[in-house]
Amino acid sequence: MDPSQDFKSLQDKIQASLVSTTKAVQRIANEDLGFQRTVNPASGDRLEEQSTRLLSLSNDLLKSTAKATGQKPVADLDDAEDVDIQWRGIVDVIDGLLEKADTCLDEYTGLVKRKGDFPETQPQKKTKTNDRLDFNFRRANIMKPQKAFEKQVDNFATGPWKPLLTRKPHAIVPLEESLGIFVDENGHQQFKHPYETEILNLKYPDITYEKRDPIPYQPIETTSAIWVDTYEGVLEMLEELKQAKEIAIDLEHHDYRSYHGLLSLMQISTREKDWIVDTLRPWRHRLEVLNEVFADPKILKVFHGAFMDMIWLQRDLGLYIVGLFDTYHASAALAYPQKSLAYLLKNFVDFDADKKYQMADWRIRPLPEEMFYYARSDTHFLLYIYDQVRNELIERSDRSDPEKDLIEYTLQKSKETSLDRYTFFASNPETGEGARGWSNFLQKNHVSLNGEQFAVYRAVHKWRDELARTDDENPTFIMPPQVVMEIARILPTDPKALWSLLGHSSCQKAKQSVDVLYGIIAEARKAGVDGPSTTDYFRSQYHDNHSMAAIAKRELSKETKTELDLPPVEKLRSATSQLFGPVPVSSVWEDSSPSNNIAANEQIALPWTQFVQDAVVAASQQEAERKTQDQDMIPLEEPQKAVPAPKNDFELDNTDFTLRQGRKRKLEESDDDAEEAAALATEEIISLDVDGDERKLSKEEKKRLKKESREARKAKKQAKANKAAAVADKGGDDEEEEEPFDYSQAQSILNGKRSATAHANEGGNGRKKAFDPYAARMNAEGPKAARRVNSERPGRTLTFKK
Repeated sequence: MDPSQDFKSLQDKIQASLVSTTKAVQRIANEDLGFQRTVNPASGDRLEEQSTRLLSLSNDLLKSTAKATGQKPVADLDDAEDVDIQWRGIVDVIDGLLEKADTCLDEYTGLVKRKGDFPETQPQKKTKTNDRLDFNFRRANIMKPQKAFEKQVDNFATGPWKPLLTRKPHAIVPLEESLGIFVDENGHQQFKHPYETEILNLKYPDITYEKRDPIPYQPIETTSAIWVDTYEGVLEMLEELKQAKEIAIDLEHHDYRSYHGLLSLMQISTREKDWIVDTLRPWRHRLEVLNEVFADPKILKVFHGAFMDMIWLQRDLGLYIVGLFDTYHASAALAYPQKSLAYLLKNFVDFDADKKYQMADWRIRPLPEEMFYYARSDTHFLLYIYDQVRNELIERSDRSDPEKDLIEYTLQKSKETSLDRYTFFASNPETGEGARGWSNFLQKNHVSLNGEQFAVYRAVHKWRDELARTDDENPTFIMPPQVVMEIARILPTDPKALWSLLGHSSCQKAKQSVDVLYGIIAEARKAGVDGPSTTDYFRSQYHDNHSMAAIAKRELSKETKTELDLPPVEKLRSATSQLFGPVPVSSVWEDSSPSNNIAANEQIALPWTQFVQDAVVAASQQEAERKTQDQDMIPLEEPQKAVPAPKNDFELDNTDFTLRQGRKRKLEESDDDAEEAAALATEEIISLDVDGDERKLSKEEKKRLKKESREARKAKKQAKANKAAAVADKGGDDEEEEEPFDYSQAQSILNGKRSATAHANEGGNGRKKAFDPYAARMNAEGPKAARRVNSERPGRTLTFKK
């Protein structure tokens, strides 16, 4: 019988059993299980028995699956809550099992070929796949290779990071002189780039500016890369690299299971050979010998996107690049639609790179075949791509115009990239500053926390960073930033609630320390009751950093690069004081002499007396202005002639000021109306002394003016009183003989006018004329104009002439 048919029958049998089990489970809803336990205790016992059996089967299945797929085993499941807590780990194990089962099924049924069935004459172009990378390729559970390094990394080191160089090949400036310290833009001390002088003075080889035919790459199927994992192999590779004019370099990095990161692989290619160097060997620090090639300005080093490669080479191996050509900057200069290496490979080589291995765990040893092939393809075609983009840069460059010189632009940008320096990951727990400080996440996500939440967030962040440094793990592996924020936002009230917040993304070490972490959270909550919120903190930080004092402090703290050429102090001293002149400094210790008894009316002319005199004059002028403005107004009836002011060096503007006095609302007598009407018809001009430099009026003149003003007001008041008395005397007799008014004999006001005009309105025939409402408004010329309404009369006007 065909084996495939036997398998088909077995598959159908297993599937039928799973379907029947699923149907039986779905007959009772999960919400009804509590009700069944209550009404039927026997069913409750059976449910407990089945739950225990299912958990036992699940534990056995997960353990065997994790062992078969090489994944991290899941902890034992004691109850249903454990399933929720470890759900992420269970999903990863099941996904690995299903992917492996699918692969085996496809290979067994012949849908896909096994790896060994591929013919030797396979094409060089490897098709691109979008399949998900297996879990064991992304997060390999292996021993940390950094524990075997001969030189361990100190994750708690402070201060500036010192380069690992022990010697400096191809040096213009000796190593001791090139390791100077400077202050960066953030005010931190840093070591200078050891090859800064060599890179700035670099002159690229002449062949870099020449257009040449691209050199074809070697067929990838007929050549093989050399795996280098011994120091002797490194020396042999070094001798061959010294003979090359151009070399291509690429790196693979891993940072998920290390605090600072690990340079895991180095790929180097010439026109003839490819090398894959294992950079995780215990003697990795001895790879510094490659500086004999990497720092040689005669050999061109071709990278793509080298801005992080420069950092990793310095940090882990003490390697520096002199003579860099970055094809990324060439792609930018040529304005390609994409600047990735995958685009260049597709455009110039028609090669599809499987970029899913870019995020693979490159610590895996031995290196799988797929990852080995991917690593080799990154540099195998890179020199051919360099030839293509170099020729295109030269064709499109105008060497006479610096703005259109694309080849020179690419080389200058490559120089800037090679000058990048590595610095420590800073993390200030108080201010949150640094590459791994807590302020970065808050500012990017615009999260608002109160005092307690803010204190808990900082405390958990500090605990996570310290644990990551101790175990040499990435802080994200210990606990993702989202989990830290969730803990601070919810503020768990007990360790079990904290355990549920850790979820599946936090590491096992964090879950084992849940009690310690909860104690830290409780203390932070107490300390943060009266603490600042995130809004208050960032507002205060902004004012502190942008105030004038903070700016001045930063500017003054900057180290000056050039010192001023100041003359000696002796040349700056003067025998005569610029303030006191030739006067002796003190005469207390001298003998009594006639010069010490100066008459009261004698004065000593000092340089500063002129300043004092000017100050006194200015003060007197201000006082004169104040008194002039406060003096009484001159009476309108008898205007006085202004005292002429002394002539000054400058002319005054003759500006007229008109003041208006509002009319009185009630006028007592008709004579006052006549007087005011006469006053309105005239304008009186008064000259005011508004200049502080004009001559002041004497006290006698002021007294005289005030006296005349009082006398005029008194005379006017007396005249009004006399006039009123005369009128009262004239009508006095009439008032004495006046009889009281008799209202009963008075004529009717309403009917009086009507009877008086009745006869006037009668016509010749004795009839009354019809009432014409328009008759009173008409005349010979037409309708009469409306009656003029009494308008507001203007008040009294005065003009003040300056």
